Amino acid sequence: MKKLLLFFILFCSNIIFSQKRIQDTITSQKLNEDREITISLPPSYEKNTKQSFPILLLLDGDFLLDPFQGVLSYGYYWDDLPEVIIVGISQNKNNEREADCATDGTTGLPDEKGEKFFEFIGMELLPYIEKRYRVAPFRIIAGLDITAGFLNCYLYKENPVFDAYISMSPELPTGMEEQIPDRLAAIQKPIFYYQSTAEGDVKKMRNRILAMDEAIKKIPSKTLNYRYEDFKGASHYSMVLNSIPDALYQIFSVYQPISITEFQEKIVTLPSGYVTYLTQKYDMVEKALGLKVQIRMNDFKAIEAAILKNKAYDEFDQLSQLARKNYPKSMLADYEMAQMYEKKGDNAKAVKSYLAAFQKEEIGDLTKDMMIGKADELKATLPKKGKKGKEEPIVEETPPADTPQADTPPTETPSETPPPTEAPVEEKKP
Repeated sequence: MKKLLLFFILFCSNIIFSQKRIQDTITSQKLNEDREITISLPPSYEKNTKQSFPILLLLDGDFLLDPFQGVLSYGYYWDDLPEVIIVGISQNKNNEREADCATDGTTGLPDEKGEKFFEFIGMELLPYIEKRYRVAPFRIIAGLDITAGFLNCYLYKENPVFDAYISMSPELPTGMEEQIPDRLAAIQKPIFYYQSTAEGDVKKMRNRILAMDEAIKKIPSKTLNYRYEDFKGASHYSMVLNSIPDALYQIFSVYQPISITEFQEKIVTLPSGYVTYLTQKYDMVEKALGLKVQIRMNDFKAIEAAILKNKAYDEFDQLSQLARKNYPKSMLADYEMAQMYEKKGDNAKAVKSYLAAFQKEEIGDLTKDMMIGKADELKATLPKKGKKGKEEPIVEETPPADTPQADTPPTETPSETPPPTEAPVEEKKP
C-alpha cells in the first residue's frame, strides 16, 4: 500500500516536471503499415540545446509510458536520474502486441510479423528518432510479459542495438532461458540487464524466469551489470510499479550525486586522490551513458570535506582547477585556493584569494559577505605595514625597575578549524 501511495505521488510530480509529448505516426515499409508512437521530450530539451539525451524505448507504450515518466520526473526533480527521451510504441489499437511479438515455436526467434516488427524497431524507428532529435549513444528498451520476452531477441545480435534491457515478468519464447545467459556471457560491450517477477506471477512463466536467473548469476562477465528482483506479495501487474524505479536506478546508478554512504565508504577512506575520484566518476557517466554532465556543487563539497578531514590540503589546487573549468564565472575556484593557503598557514595569499572570490559570482552557499568576512578575519592576523610596505617596529615599554621583565609572548594565530567528519548534507531542492 505504501508503494502504491508513493507512485501516486510520482505521477503527481508530472505536474511539476512535465515533459512535452508529441503524438506521431511513422510509415513502416517493413510492416507495410502506419504505426503510432508517442515521444516524450525531457523538461530541459528546448532550453538546453547543446545536450543530447539517452533513448528509452517502451514496448506497450500505451500503458507503460505514464509510470515510467512518473518515476523519471521524480528523479529529475532530485537530480538522481538523467533526463531521457521516451519513445512509446502503441500496440493495443488492434491487439497488435501478440502479432508484433510472434516467435517461432521451435527456434524462439522472431517469426512472421514478429520478424518484421523486430526489423521495424532497429532499421526504421530508431533511425527516425535519431534523425529528428538530439540523441545520446545510449539506448534502453523495456516491456512486460510477451513484449519483455520479445525484447530479449535483440541480445541475439552480434552487436546488440540496445545497451540496457528492462524485462518485467517476461513470457519467454522457446529455449530463451538457456540461450540468453549464453549470449550475455558472450557479448563484449557493457550491458545493463534488469529482470523481475513476483510471488503472485503466472506460475509457468515464473518457473522459467527463476531458471534463467540462476543461469545468469553464474556468468563470470565483467561487462554485464545484472539485477534480478522477485517481489513478495506482488501480482503480475502490481510488480510493474515496483520494477520501474529499481530498474532505472540500477541503470543510472553511476549518474547519481555522491551520497553519504559513498562518501563514508569509498571516498574519505582513500589515502589520497580525492579529486581524481571525482573526475573519474564524471568520466564514467560520459563513457557509460554518453552524457556530458557538469560536476554538481554538492559533489565539490563532498570532495572538499574529504580533503579537510584527511588534511590533504595540496589537493585544493586540483579542485580549484576543476572548479574553474566547470564554473568559470563563479567564486568557487578562488574559494578552494583560499582554503588551501589558509590551511597551510599562508594567510596573506589566502586573503588575496578570498578577495578575488569576492569579485566573482556567488554560487551555492558561497556568498560575497562570506568571502569578505573571511578576508577581514585573516587580515587581523597579518603583521602591520608602514607606508613603504615595511613592517613597523614594535615599541616595547620599559617596565618599572622593581617589576621583573617577562618574556614577550609569541604572536597568536587563530587555531585551525577542525575538519568536518562527515560529508556536507546533500542540498535538496525544497
